[in-house]
Amino acid sequence: MMEHSQGHICQCLPRLLALRRDSPVTIAGERRKTGPRFVEDVLALACGLSELGVRPGDVVAIAALNSDWYIEWLLAITFVGGIAAPLNYRWSFGEARFAIELVSPVMLVVDESCISWALELQDAGSITSIRMYVLIGDADHPKLGNNGSVLKMNYIRRSWQGPPTRDPLLAPNGVAIICFTSGTTGKPKGVAIGHTALIVQSLAKLAIIDYSEEDVYLHTAPLCHIGGISSCIAMLMAGGCHIVLPKFGAESSIQAIEQHHVTSLITVPAMMADLISYISGKSISWKGGKSVSKILNGGGGLSFELTSIATHIFPQAKIVSAYGMTETCSSLTFIVLADLIHNKSGVLLSDNYEVKSEYPYQQSKGVCVGKPAPHVEIQIYSGDQASNCSPFIGKILTRGLHVMVGYWKQTSGNLPHSKENGWLDTGDIGWLDENGNLWLIGRGKGLIKSGGENVYPEEVESVLARHPGVSNVVVVGIPDSRLSEKVVACITIREGWQWVDGMSRHLPGQKELSNKLLQNFCRQMNLTGFKIPKNILLWKKPFPLTTTGKLKRDDVRQEVISYMQIMPCKLYSVLINHKPRS
Repeated sequence: MMEHSQGHICQCLPRLLALRRDSPVTIAGERRKTGPRFVEDVLALACGLSELGVRPGDVVAIAALNSDWYIEWLLAITFVGGIAAPLNYRWSFGEARFAIELVSPVMLVVDESCISWALELQDAGSITSIRMYVLIGDADHPKLGNNGSVLKMNYIRRSWQGPPTRDPLLAPNGVAIICFTSGTTGKPKGVAIGHTALIVQSLAKLAIIDYSEEDVYLHTAPLCHIGGISSCIAMLMAGGCHIVLPKFGAESSIQAIEQHHVTSLITVPAMMADLISYISGKSISWKGGKSVSKILNGGGGLSFELTSIATHIFPQAKIVSAYGMTETCSSLTFIVLADLIHNKSGVLLSDNYEVKSEYPYQQSKGVCVGKPAPHVEIQIYSGDQASNCSPFIGKILTRGLHVMVGYWKQTSGNLPHSKENGWLDTGDIGWLDENGNLWLIGRGKGLIKSGGENVYPEEVESVLARHPGVSNVVVVGIPDSRLSEKVVACITIREGWQWVDGMSRHLPGQKELSNKLLQNFCRQMNLTGFKIPKNILLWKKPFPLTTTGKLKRDDVRQEVISYMQIMPCKLYSVLINHKPRS
């Protein structure tokens, strides 16, 4: 039985049963499920998992695109006390295999986009923990043929009539999900997140963003990311309607907004840029934005340009930007961006969205990411000092019920984000102003946030360094209005190799390197697409080092930013061999 003192994300089911008796909880293509149908399907799946031997603490991994079935799996797994482990469908097979070996699931659930992983794992036979492979959905898949070793979802379900007859169960330590985030080596780390963290995060979103049962929520974020998961749980608790697309696309999202009168969605800067680009290119006038009243942005702050145009495209929307991380169950702080655009904040726009004064939340002293949610404590730490008042600059620490249970199968001795006296080191540097707003200055270890995805420079560097023509490489992230940050690699080349990407003349008999050739090499080495550098720069001087020989990555980053600003935008490779002009 579940302890009364602890919450459970499946406590949303009775509310959905009552609130949406005649209206849909989920709409996915032609499938519409009312509250009773949705709850019945969740409980039927939970009953089947229990009969198949899934017990409290067992891990069930999911590798799939978004669907209504995905949401049902998340709830059904946790209802029986299991732990859901969503895998990123964008991973290479090697990354997926590492994550699966880490969490040792008893079951792997896949859809057609990831079924090759299941078949390859079955052939290898080395993941002995997996007792069952299951295909999401109702239909057969051509790759399976008569392969009975991958079960169909309907085989799992058991008949269930009426409301729940028992309380949902809890896994040890109250863990609900293992959400993956890249480690310092680029390999996925499993972040164990509890039911309580998901519930308090949901309540914060309900309070700050005003989610309610009247909302029609469009799933634009993948359900394998903490942003997508936490907003999904929040909307389940609010009792709203879920519009589910397999994955984000500007055209499909705009069509869904217009068709279903969507009121709420979440974005990262790349998504917002794509939506704006698509709407701007439409030959007919855009009217769908009038239904949208709430937009939550994560994965990096929206630029002034994107925010200002978004307020015109979605004129009724409250645009909120959130700062957080997987280890804190998504959002730590929130800031309403639309308030910074309108005249009441002193910022004016011309008719063509030209910036007329400085963006108040993005200045040389950092980026303002807003105030902490009610359940979140923030502290700034430097050396042996800590402070929760301005103007103290240091590490950003946080404490509260939102903090992860821990990293799966890891000890505190090898954690990049340590927990001490309840405080979690976010790995970011910042300060608190006199109004309690958190200002983010940078990331402590060079993490690049590109399009909502984490990219660790060390992983990209290790791949490029394997090319026989590359002598040395440093990878940095530089600001980008669409991706928040884009990945840039600076390389030095070995003797006998010639750089031929626009700036250099080809010499017969020499081996060639170029931006395109090195990007293709990254693909051949199975580097995930969003980690491949957008720009590769030829660097013809020593990289800056400290007196102890450590790389001064921030110096490289600042020089790249300065130099690229004075080069023509069309150039994708430049020679850096002198200090850029100020």
